Amino acid sequence: MLLKKLEKMEQRIQQLEAELKQKQDRPTVDADAKRVAKTASLTSTNAAAPSAEAKDAPAKSDVQKSDAQKPEAQSSEKSAKSKSKDFIPLPPLPSASDKPILGLADSPVSGLSIGAYGEMNFGTIQNSAAGGQWQKGFDAARFVLLPTYAITPNIIFNAEIEFEHAGSGFDNDDKLHGTAEIEQLWVDFKIIDQFNWRSPGIDLVPIGYINQHHEPTQFYSVLRPALYNGLIPSTWKVPSTSVYGTITEDLKYQVMLSTSNEDFGDSFDNRTEAKTVPLPGTAYVAGIDGVTALAFSRPPLGDFQQLNNAMAVSGRLDFTPTFWPGFAGSVSAYFSPNTTPRGAHDDLGNFLGRSSLTMFDAEFRYRVPDTGLEFRGEYVLAGFGHPENLRANNDSDPTNNVGKSMYGYSGEIAYHVPLGTILNSEWEAVPFYRYTYQNLQTSGFAGTDANLPTGQGQRQYHTAGFAVFPSPKIVLKATYQRVIDKSVTGALSDSFLGGVGFFF
Repeated sequence: MLLKKLEKMEQRIQQLEAELKQKQDRPTVDADAKRVAKTASLTSTNAAAPSAEAKDAPAKSDVQKSDAQKPEAQSSEKSAKSKSKDFIPLPPLPSASDKPILGLADSPVSGLSIGAYGEMNFGTIQNSAAGGQWQKGFDAARFVLLPTYAITPNIIFNAEIEFEHAGSGFDNDDKLHGTAEIEQLWVDFKIIDQFNWRSPGIDLVPIGYINQHHEPTQFYSVLRPALYNGLIPSTWKVPSTSVYGTITEDLKYQVMLSTSNEDFGDSFDNRTEAKTVPLPGTAYVAGIDGVTALAFSRPPLGDFQQLNNAMAVSGRLDFTPTFWPGFAGSVSAYFSPNTTPRGAHDDLGNFLGRSSLTMFDAEFRYRVPDTGLEFRGEYVLAGFGHPENLRANNDSDPTNNVGKSMYGYSGEIAYHVPLGTILNSEWEAVPFYRYTYQNLQTSGFAGTDANLPTGQGQRQYHTAGFAVFPSPKIVLKATYQRVIDKSVTGALSDSFLGGVGFFF
């Protein structure tokens, strides 16, 4: 009997040793962990939620993961390894914020984690189609689930399942109304810090900070910054594959090969079985135009619905210089040799030739050390190789014409104000002001349409308000935005909005 009890105790000790070794071997997760649940490898069942510093992290892609391990996780791992083999303590239970299933429960499967983010907006906004009439409303803008699974410590599955505008989809182009969709889906193969591979799947084009970090806790306005509502078609998701890694402690990179954007913004019903635009004699909507920029040019994600065979290449460098505390920035670029879809034509039945798309983005974020002061700035440029072949310049509508380029820039100042402990949490308020200018109708118009720019594409945005963070995981927002353009009537799209966002 005694021998049996000793054998059981020995088996139990071996089991505990195996469990502890599994936890120690599992990679720790940095302060950007829940963002990583969207774009790369949340590998621990004790994954931590993002800290306050997550708002200032340089990128959400896996290109950032290897450099910000949690000190407490590192120290606990070192201490565990230093223990004698004769005494192996049980690992500590995770706190509520460390639980990998929505921060609420332990994972039933080792390596599985599920995060979430979302936002609900409300308020009043001018309707330019109604002569600038102020109209009140509510928008369950999005709810997103972020499942990840560490198949092994070096092979990580990631996905993002999104429900937009309450998920009540009724338009099959899924761009204007509510829907459920896969926004990201891939498997990461972690090889070495300097070189890793992201398998073919659905991913975000690595251009623009908010495009890759678009959770509502990452920006202070209720709506996403204006540069990301068309000029950068956030969320810019594409079928793609990429490589990424760490060049130095201060510099990281990502290079992507993806399906090209398309100059087609119409419903899927208007794509023929031959995967072309409608036949000559039938009008169709441009995907690139001087009013909505690139908002409707994103490539389709499923069912072999692409309208051209072109592949685009894009790349990004993220830098967080150690000699400049509080500063982070990035530069990125995108090139497609052809955005013209198969069978593209003008309203007279003439077929349109090729047109390339080149984009450049540079941005920075700077939190002044030992103060609450924060600055952000960004510049975006899009250039078109042959604008005379763009549908907008050949659709019998001169008000949406496109020149040889589009560009925009913005500058933002914010100040972080501690509010003290409320409801057992450290609250913070962030008043801010952002100025944005966009010119979507530069010179160089060509095509069958009359060269009559309306000034509608030349807009200024004055955005001011505040964001209150009861926790780094939740934000309450209020924003006033004044929009000015050079059209005859003016923009007529000012707004007073409130919002609630979360990310955990």
